[in-house]
Amino acid sequence: MRKETRHIVLVPVLTWVALLVLLFTSLGYAYWHAGPAKLVVGLGIAAIKASLIGLIFMELRKSSGLVRMTAAAGLTWLSFLFLLSFADFLTR
Repeated sequence: MRKETRHIVLVPVLTWVALLVLLFTSLGYAYWHAGPAKLVVGLGIAAIKASLIGLIFMELRKSSGLVRMTAAAGLTWLSFLFLLSFADFLTR
């Protein structure tokens, strides 16, 4: 098997395995009583999963600057949506 073919097959498979490990980590951590750190660790695991999907499967590493900027703008607007929704929820 050539090096390019091995790279094309190996990277998505390793990413899939990493996502499965993170899935089972978050599942196991959901049943563990960790107190206030539970939210931070859960969001950290979710951020790692989203980063893997964005970098590997959406190929943001190899994309142009405009595509990366658009992805960052989408995440920014999504964070504004969550922030304002949470502020509305807290004031009612």
